Amino acid sequence: MKQKIRTPYFEIGTKNYIWGDTVLEYAIAADKAAEKYDIDVLFITPATEIRRVCENTKHLIVLAPYMDTLRPGRGMADVLPEGLKAAGAKGVVINHCEKPMSLPQMKKTIERAKELDFLVFACADTIEEAKALAQLHPDILNPEPSELIGGTGGGVSSMDYVKTVIKEIKSIDENILVEQAAGITNGQQVYDFIMAGSEAAGAASGIMNAKDPIAMIDEMIAATRRAADDLKKLKEGK
Repeated sequence: MKQKIRTPYFEIGTKNYIWGDTVLEYAIAADKAAEKYDIDVLFITPATEIRRVCENTKHLIVLAPYMDTLRPGRGMADVLPEGLKAAGAKGVVINHCEKPMSLPQMKKTIERAKELDFLVFACADTIEEAKALAQLHPDILNPEPSELIGGTGGGVSSMDYVKTVIKEIKSIDENILVEQAAGITNGQQVYDFIMAGSEAAGAASGIMNAKDPIAMIDEMIAATRRAADDLKKLKEGK
């Protein structure tokens, strides 16, 4: 059965900023914060680290950063979907700007992921690409302008962009969860994006390049909890 995600959630991407024991250290910190604040946390980490992270955490939803669509058998060096699932992954990322895919490749990967009850976390650059991807019905869509990714100093997405892209995606498939992650470097930005309508926020370089990454993990997940509580108050009319 496909993993369920409670919203708002928080997503952490390690990319290749860290490896080995450091990945496990950050994963354990995220796991503790997920429990402390009662927030679902997605943890995206290289395939080489998935099994160890899964075996040493209890509250993380671990995703693979990529997979191929081959089936068991021949295929040297391809990333086998069944292997990722056996390692403990609950889903896969597709079309990140650092690992782009063609639309046919995305479609094939989503179909393959569905066979394994994998969550599909899809990335898009422009609003038009997000709309095209929404037609393939991933579980999560992360629309983020490429120039803002990787801590390049380009800031974060404007609130106009956030609200427009959420509206466009939801008009195609209201069940797709929409996240904002590009350029986020602090907890206040996490809070602001969720309060603006995003169902989640996430960070990679904003955590990995922080002065104290462990403290930043806690700060951002705490901000997700604060947004969840404030949204509940607004809904209840308090």
